[in-house]
Amino acid sequence: MNNILEFWAQHTPIFSILIPAVTAFLLLLLGNPGSGALAQDWRQPWRRGISYVSSLLGLSTAIIYLIFASSGQISTYNLGEWTAPFGIVLVLDQLSALMLVLTYGLATPILWFASRDWDARGRYFHAMFHFLLMGLCGAFLTGDLFNLFVFFEILLMASYVLLLHGQGKARFQLGIHYVTINLVASALFLIGLGIIYGSVGSLNMVDVARLMPMLEADQHKLAVAGGLLLFVVFAIKAALLPVGFWLPKTYAVATTPIAAIFTIMTKVGIYAILRINGTVFDDELSHNILASWLLPLGLITSVYGVIGAIGSERLRRFVGFMMLSSVGTLIIAISLFNTLAWAAALYYLVHSTLIAAAFYLLCGWITSQRGSFKDHFNVAPQMKQQKLVSLIFFMIALMMAGLPPFSGFLGKVFILQATTHSPYQLIIIVVLLVVSLLSIIAFTRIGFILFWRATKPEERPESAEFKAYQALPEQAPARNDKTIYLLLFALVVFMVFASPIQQYMFKTAAQIQNNTLYETAILKHDHLQQIISVQPYDPENLPETKYGGETLDPNANLIPYLIPQKTFEGGHISEYKMRQIEEQHIQEPQVLDDAQLKPMEP
Repeated sequence: MNNILEFWAQHTPIFSILIPAVTAFLLLLLGNPGSGALAQDWRQPWRRGISYVSSLLGLSTAIIYLIFASSGQISTYNLGEWTAPFGIVLVLDQLSALMLVLTYGLATPILWFASRDWDARGRYFHAMFHFLLMGLCGAFLTGDLFNLFVFFEILLMASYVLLLHGQGKARFQLGIHYVTINLVASALFLIGLGIIYGSVGSLNMVDVARLMPMLEADQHKLAVAGGLLLFVVFAIKAALLPVGFWLPKTYAVATTPIAAIFTIMTKVGIYAILRINGTVFDDELSHNILASWLLPLGLITSVYGVIGAIGSERLRRFVGFMMLSSVGTLIIAISLFNTLAWAAALYYLVHSTLIAAAFYLLCGWITSQRGSFKDHFNVAPQMKQQKLVSLIFFMIALMMAGLPPFSGFLGKVFILQATTHSPYQLIIIVVLLVVSLLSIIAFTRIGFILFWRATKPEERPESAEFKAYQALPEQAPARNDKTIYLLLFALVVFMVFASPIQQYMFKTAAQIQNNTLYETAILKHDHLQQIISVQPYDPENLPETKYGGETLDPNANLIPYLIPQKTFEGGHISEYKMRQIEEQHIQEPQVLDDAQLKPMEP
C-alpha cells in the first residue's frame, strides 16, 4: 500500500491526462463499424462501459486533487525529469484542481445521458469524447505556454469531430466555419508564442512572469505584443466580442449532449485569460493595456448577448446568446484585477457552465415534444409534459437570469461587492442590473410563446395533426430529464454551500496572484538559493543540463540542482562531466555566478 501511495504522489498531476488518453486509444483499438450498425454492434456495451468507468475514475481523481490542493500546496510533475524552465512541467494548484472537478463533474452525467442513444448516431463518439477530456485536462494542468497550445489543438480536433456527430448539412456548414476560425486562432497562437520565446527566451509560464521585468525596453514591448496576441486567441476561444459571433449558431446545430459539454469549452478561454494574461503577463505595461480593454469588451459582450437572446428565433440560439452574456459578466469581474473580483468570477464561472449545460439538455427535451415545430419560437400545441417542462424552464430561467436566492444571483452579488474601489463601479452596477432585467424580459418572452400561448392539441382522430401529435413521445428522451435534475441539484448545493465555496474561491484567486509561490514550487535553486534560469535571455546561452559529451561545460555545477538525486546517481552523467561538476563546486562562490548560464564552446 505504501508503494502505491508513493507512486500516486510521485505521478499525481499527470493521471488526469493519462486516464482519458489511455481510454481514447483503447476505444480506437476496439474498432468501430458504420454509424448505422452501432446500435447492434456487440462492442457497443463495452465502449459504453469502458467510457463511463473511465469518466468515473477521472472524476474521483479530480476530487482527490481538489482535496489535496485545498491545503494550498502546489504539486508539480516534470516530464522526463527535465525541470522547469528547460523541460515540460505540469502544475496542480487550486485553480487547476477546480477546473478538473468542473470538467469531470459536467462530463460524467452528460456521458451517461449520451450513452443511452446519442452515441450510436456517429462513429468514434466515445473515443473523441475522451480525447476532448484529455485536451481540457492538459490545458488546465500545463505550466508551459507551448504545451497549452498542444492541448488546445487536441481538444479542438476532438471538438471538430464531435460537432459533426449525427451528420447533417447545417452541422457540416457551420463545422467548416468553426474549423476555419480555430485554425486562424491556432496560427495566431503560434505567432504569439514565437514572439514571446524570441524576446524572453522561455515559454514556462512562471519563468516568463519572472523574466518580464528584466527585459530591455524593446524586448519587453515585443513580449507584451506576444502576450496581447495570445489574448486575442483566448478571446476567440471564450467567444468574447468582437471575435465571438460564431458561438450561438455553431452550438445551436450540435447534438444535445455535445452542446452541453461544449459549455466548458468557452471556459478554457476564460481560464487562459485569467492564468496567462492575468498572472503571467502582470507587468505594468501589459496590465495597463489589458485593463483598458477588458472592461469595455466585457460590458459590450454582456449587453450584446442578452439583446441577441431577446431577438433570437430559436431556443438553442437563445442559449448561445445567454452564454455570450455570461462570458461578458466574467470578463467584467476579471477586469477589476483584485482578489475579491477574481474569486467572484470563479464562482460565477462554475454556475454559468452548469446552468448553460442544463439549458441545452432542456432544449433537447422541448424539441422532442414539439415535433415539427422543434425549438422555433412559434405557437405550437401543448407539450405532453407541459407542466413539468414549464417548471424546469422556470427554474433555469431564475438561475440564469440571476434572481435570488440562486447561485446566479450570488455570483453577481459577489462581483458587485468587488467593485467597491473601482472608478467604474456605477457603470458596472448599472450594466449588470440592466442585463439581469433584460434577461428576465427575454425569458418571459420565450416562456410566453412556448407555454402560455401553446394551443390545445387537435382532438379529431381523423386529422393529420392529431396523428402527428399522438406520435410524439409521452416522456422525455431517455435519461434527459434525470441529467437535468442532477445538474440543477448540483447548482442548488452550490447555492447552499456558497460560503465555504466562496472561501475556497478567494484562496484560489489569492494563490494564482502569488507568482513568488509558483517560483518556489516550480523553479529550481542552486546552493546560493538563486533561480537556475536565463537572466536575462541571451541567444548565445546553451542550457545543457543532463547529458553531454567531451565538451567543456561551464554550467556543469548546476546539474545536481536540476535533476532528481536518483537520476544523478544512476549513471546518466559521464565521467568527464562528473569531473567538471566536482571541479566547479570547489571554486569560490564569489567567483562563480551560478544563476547565470554561460555560453559553451562549439
